[in-house]
Amino acid sequence: MFHARVMPFSSAKREGVRDVLMAAALLGSVCASAPAYSAEQPRIASINLCTDQLLATLADPEQILGLSPYARDPARSWDATKAAQFPHLSGEAEDVLVLKPDIVVAGRYTKRATRELLKDKGLRVVEFDPARSFEDVKKQLRQMGALVKHPDRADAEIAKLDAAMAHARETARRKPFRVLAVSRRGWVSGGDNLTTSLLSAAGLTNAGGELGLKAGGYASLEAIVSLKPDFLLVTDSNDYAEDEGRAFLLHPALEKFYPASKRIVIPEKLTVCGGPTLAQALDRLATELQRVDH
Repeated sequence: MFHARVMPFSSAKREGVRDVLMAAALLGSVCASAPAYSAEQPRIASINLCTDQLLATLADPEQILGLSPYARDPARSWDATKAAQFPHLSGEAEDVLVLKPDIVVAGRYTKRATRELLKDKGLRVVEFDPARSFEDVKKQLRQMGALVKHPDRADAEIAKLDAAMAHARETARRKPFRVLAVSRRGWVSGGDNLTTSLLSAAGLTNAGGELGLKAGGYASLEAIVSLKPDFLLVTDSNDYAEDEGRAFLLHPALEKFYPASKRIVIPEKLTVCGGPTLAQALDRLATELQRVDH
């Protein structure tokens, strides 16, 4: 309400005010006729590294309210630079509640107390299981594509994945190598996991299954050497040990039997989640196979 003592406007000022009011009325008319963005394209917050990847790949930027604490970690994130474009969440319920998202996406093993609190506050929480196979990955791509209302993008990512699988399989054709995935302190990837699916997609065998390990476990240096895999699958090619965990992979005995020419290197950030980066992992696998087989 205007104050009674406001001085009268000049003619020029009256015309300026009139123009502003007309523009405001027009803007109000446009906004009133346009559907609310969230009504058609839900606004989503992610509190899990793997759902971060799916969400950032398939959603419009305007739909993404925030990503998990690890999204910007160069060592873990699929693309820390891209993730930095979006708000950084703590992983706790409080900052998610402030955002009032339409949907919260999380992993099945994301902190339970956080998930339950969000549900208790009336938010829709969609939980994703860890992917253990390429079929799981495709299923999750379709699930996220449906959530963000962009199923066509999920189909496109699945097509990329299928193409990468075909390329890797062609590269490894007639070469049924046995590969052992080994990481810090001698942790070996077993038979029932995404690593096995990655290798199988290229026609290779995960030798870790021969150690009787279902998902994975620690193996001694002697057990690894005795297994005699054709190649080791590692996450980096650094030739220095920053700690004891890394030193295992640089043990003289292991380097004698498995020098760089016997090690396939695929960065962990490409395989830590079952998501779109697996297409990149398969392309990297194909490139590495060409390198070590020459």
